[in-house]
Amino acid sequence: MFLKAENYRHSAFIEGMKDAAPQAPGVAAWGLMIGVAMMNSGMSVLESIAMTLFVYAGSSQLAAIPLIAAGAPAWVILATGFCVNLRFMVFSLHLRPYLMHLPRFERMLHGYLTADISYVLFTRRFLKPAEDLETQHTQAAFLAGNTCIVWVSWMVASMFGIFLANFIPPAWGLSFAGTLCLVGIFCSLASTKMRFFAATVAAVTAIVAYALPLKLNIVLAIVVAVVLSMSLERFQKPQAGLSK
Repeated sequence: MFLKAENYRHSAFIEGMKDAAPQAPGVAAWGLMIGVAMMNSGMSVLESIAMTLFVYAGSSQLAAIPLIAAGAPAWVILATGFCVNLRFMVFSLHLRPYLMHLPRFERMLHGYLTADISYVLFTRRFLKPAEDLETQHTQAAFLAGNTCIVWVSWMVASMFGIFLANFIPPAWGLSFAGTLCLVGIFCSLASTKMRFFAATVAAVTAIVAYALPLKLNIVLAIVVAVVLSMSLERFQKPQAGLSK
């Protein structure tokens, strides 16, 4: 973290934390999955911790883990991580006008701490860079609070995944990490009541119809979730019109 102390005392820092808090469960689920995947790929505890702290990029780590497990050359692993994370070059170019007033070291820290979610939440809140010092300070503090929640959620969950992986039966392998990956997707996307309802309906249907051949339970789950969700939305719209 190690940013200026006044960032943490600014009210915008708390606002940034509150803005990112709803995303914390999804971030934690991804972090837990990556932690388990690193250990199941054959990496040591020390290597997994180092990768978590220094790489801090879920998609890049996820792409590199199978290559590390397969014994791929270092340049292939590095090139893969670089290509996967090219989007952060676009992010940094966009954020440059927001942060250029800061010292270089602090800009580098923001570059390390800023993740996809932090970038989206920040740019949605601040459509353009500030022109006065006070607003610049507000923007920097908000971004610090935002990235603080995301970083802590990721690190804590990743460490749990690393140390809890030893208690997972070896037979589960990377398939267990894949299951956690789907949990991470669910936590990230189930941001509204309707999405949560659709996901719950699909899950229950898939479990109830598990005996169907050819994995048709998944197809049935999708159809049931879509039909019920669309029906519920159509029912809610007339109700909203009547309330007006």
